[in-house]
Formats: sequence, structure tokens, C-alpha cells
Amino acid sequence: MIHRCFRCGFCKFTDDYHEVNCPSYLKFGFDTFASGGRMWLIRAWLNEEVQNSRRYWDILYSCVTCGNCEAHCIMPFKDDLLNVFETAKAEQESYGLVPPAVKNYFRALSESGNPYGEPQDKRGEWVDGSGIEIYSGQEYLFYVGDVGSYEERGKAMARSVAALLLRGGLSVGTLGSEEQSDGNDVKALGGRKLFKQLAEKNIRKFHEKGVRKIITLDPHAFTTFTRDYPGLGGEFQVRHYTQILDDLIKNEKFPLTTQKIKVTYHDPCYLGRHSGIYDPPRQVLRAIPGLELTEMHRNKVNAFCCGGGGGNLFTDIIGIGEQSPAKVRLRDALETGADVLAVGCPLCSKMLDDAVKAQGCDSRIKVQDVAEIVANAIATK
Repeated sequence: MIHRCFRCGFCKFTDDYHEVNCPSYLKFGFDTFASGGRMWLIRAWLNEEVQNSRRYWDILYSCVTCGNCEAHCIMPFKDDLLNVFETAKAEQESYGLVPPAVKNYFRALSESGNPYGEPQDKRGEWVDGSGIEIYSGQEYLFYVGDVGSYEERGKAMARSVAALLLRGGLSVGTLGSEEQSDGNDVKALGGRKLFKQLAEKNIRKFHEKGVRKIITLDPHAFTTFTRDYPGLGGEFQVRHYTQILDDLIKNEKFPLTTQKIKVTYHDPCYLGRHSGIYDPPRQVLRAIPGLELTEMHRNKVNAFCCGGGGGNLFTDIIGIGEQSPAKVRLRDALETGADVLAVGCPLCSKMLDDAVKAQGCDSRIKVQDVAEIVANAIATK
């Protein structure tokens, strides 16, 4: 399959082949950082034409698993491109041949249950003041994930979503400090054994508690729960919180007031390209009276990645600079003249908010979660 890759280059572009849409290729400019070039580099490694080196690692692990290559590849094996890259990383991991940042990421998860190396009892601190209760048989489990549990922006996002779920009248609880990593980014980085351990532990806990329906904060968790967990015995009804908000608004659970703001929405890769969910977040925003929704020139299947996927939020292998994905995406948003850059993913929220601060654009645009925008529009009476 790797040999059959034509290196035609379609994987690098948007669907009209007008603009480069591969974050690692745009950042570094060498063809080996694009999917086609990476395929041939892996083939050369398999044929022992190149050896393991720091350079090989940098190229292999710079993929942020955004899925643009799979969306625009013309070959019959297009749906396996990311599997090839993941398998190549898994082969490296099996021999301990991984970059130090990736090794530290795996170690933190193995020892602490989260990539931050923080105590487990801190995982549930976001719950304080949110009104949500610990899961005890409610209809829905609200699964927050690592970023929503430990990052300040993620925790604020989790509280906003939890408050809306409760205000919408849903029977919902959370695991709090009992929650652990979903393992999606572990798998993307090639840590298949660790991923299986995390997934099986989650599945056992969900079954023990009688969980049947899950609402996720994080699109990465949504994707792995729907794509990977069923094969391990974890069959659950899983929805992303923007889908739930869309339903609640359609059922008139929230009295929305007029908001005279211009908003542009950033499609998270794992909600959009990986899971095909494009409309619910937009329908939520359009339902707010007075809100003007404007699209970036790259949107939906052509949306440009924030750069946080594939574990890069924690390993930072793709690095910083003016061509770093988050700064490129921020420029896309600024071109629209929007007041608010709306997000539906805690990783995107963190990456893009950091880009706004780094560029000093706080007075021009602010990053807000879809739930925060809805909360601001709800009538107080």
C-alpha cells in the first residue's frame, strides 16, 4: 500500500487544490512532512534505506492527525493513511525509539493517569460550582477528558457545558476524580498497548456504573468512543455536546436574547473530518438572534487544523513560529472581521487562545466556546 502511493500531492491541499492544507508541510516546507512524502519515507525505513534518527522522528511525529490527507487522497487506500502513520509510530514505540517528549507523555499517563502528571484527585476540581453531580445512574454521563479537567480554559469550558446541560433539563452526571484519559492521542502517537489498557479500564468502569449514553466535551474522546471502543466491547450511545445543544435549542429549552456579534466558527478536525459533524455547532450559533455567522475561507472539510491533535498539544513537536498551525488559523479568522472565534473543542480553545495572546490580538478577536456564547445569550429571567 505504501509503495502504491503516487506522491501526487493532492493530500497536501484543499479539495480545489488551491491552498496548502497540511499543517506540517506548511510549517516545514519539505515534501517529507506531507503525507505522500511521509509514506515514502516510511517505505525507505522499512527497506532499511534510512535509519532511525532524530530527524526521522521529527518528521514522523510532526503529523497532527488532522485527516486532511484522507479527505483529499484519490487512492483506494485513502482511509488507511493515518493508520499507516500510527502503525509506523507504534513500531518505533515497541522498541522504545520515540522522541523524548512522546516518552514523557506516555510516562505521565502511565504514572498519573493524565498527561500533566497532576494528582488524580485534582481531576474533578472543575466540578466545583458547576452544579453537576457525580454520576449515579443518570441518563447521561458527561465525559470531560484531560484538557477539560486540568487546563484553565478547558475547565471553564466544561463548567459552561455542564451548566447548559442542567439548564436544559437533562439527567446528567460526571465521573469527576474517577474519570481517566480516553486514550485517543495515545493511540495517535503509536502507544497502542497503553491505549488498550486505558480503553479497557474505561469500558469496565462505564459498564460497572451502568453507563449507556455519553456526552463528550472533547471531539477526540467522541471519536475514539465511537470508532475504537466498540471493537473492545464498549458499545455506547455517544454524542458531542454541540449536538445536544442543537437539540435543546430546537426544543426551545433556552430563551435566547439578541447578541449583536459577528462570529466565525472553527471546525475541530476530530469533530469535522474525522466524525462528519459540521452542522450542529453552526445551527446552534445561527439560532441566536442578532448573531452574524461568517465562514473562514477554509471551512468544514477544508478547515485548517489548530495544531493540537495527534498529541501535539502535549509534545509540541510541530513547534512554534509564524507558520505554526494555530497562528495560521488565527489569520484565517482575522480575515473575516469576526469579533469572536468560536470553538467546540478544548484543545482548539487552548491552542487558538494562546495564538491570540502571542499575536497580541486580544482587542481584535476573542476565542469563545460555543457553550459560552449560548450562555451569554440566555435570558436571565
